Amino acid sequence: MSLEPTGSVEAARAALASQGYLADRPLALALYLALELGQPLLLEGEAGVGKTEVARAYAQATRARLIRLQCHEGIDVHHALYDWDYSRQLLALRAAEGGLDEGELFSRRFLLRRPLLEALEAGPDQPVVVLIDEIDRADDEFEAFLLELLSDFQVTIPELGTIVATSPPLVVLTSNRTRELHDALKRRCLYHWIDYPTAEREREIVHIRVPGVPDQIATRVVQAVGRLREQSDLYKLPGVGETIVWARALLALDASAPLEESLGAVLKVHEDLVRVHQRGVLEGV
Repeated sequence: MSLEPTGSVEAARAALASQGYLADRPLALALYLALELGQPLLLEGEAGVGKTEVARAYAQATRARLIRLQCHEGIDVHHALYDWDYSRQLLALRAAEGGLDEGELFSRRFLLRRPLLEALEAGPDQPVVVLIDEIDRADDEFEAFLLELLSDFQVTIPELGTIVATSPPLVVLTSNRTRELHDALKRRCLYHWIDYPTAEREREIVHIRVPGVPDQIATRVVQAVGRLREQSDLYKLPGVGETIVWARALLALDASAPLEESLGAVLKVHEDLVRVHQRGVLEGV
């Protein structure tokens, strides 16, 4: 069973909201169109704005299986699609030398399925959401490999032939834009940029993700995070996840506790901590 279109943009938005993800209409529209048109969705934005959570929340809302491929430098087809069980093949080869026929060495019996192959071969009764996370960390060769998958939801394994998805999954790719992706990859995707939320929406997110948090803490933390994001020379600006952690930290301490005491909940680079302290960024918050 493939993922069906949600029926409307608002239905897509409601599905995310049911899992505590407050999406604005443009994001819900992008998700709806990805489902309606059967195209992959490429989400770009700063780290921590909730790109990965889109796929996770929608999978949970629709009871789909989430298959995640975490990209990294050097990732290749053997990490993403398949590999061969060489140790078992070697044992089979030795058995054959002893007169015991173990069958073709490059058959499915010796195939190790990786995330993308699992997604393509998912059963008809299980909808799938594929998350290809931080695609910008992979190299050009891996991008080129993905083109066949994203175009036709199929891949070619030389020893086995072409494998086509029985039910095309929803594919969500995320990028922190540490490098530019190639046009050939982008052309195969719908595109959406996720920005930091407005202060009002971020307060709503804090209230949802930290049940029982006083509005005083939610407002104070969101205001402080907003000031930190204005410091463009920080190594790492805090994302929504850090806002939530900071709210929990203040809830564990005291609503009126100095923010500098728990600044390590949102800033993780020593030089950033020093800059913020020296500039008095959080004074009056």
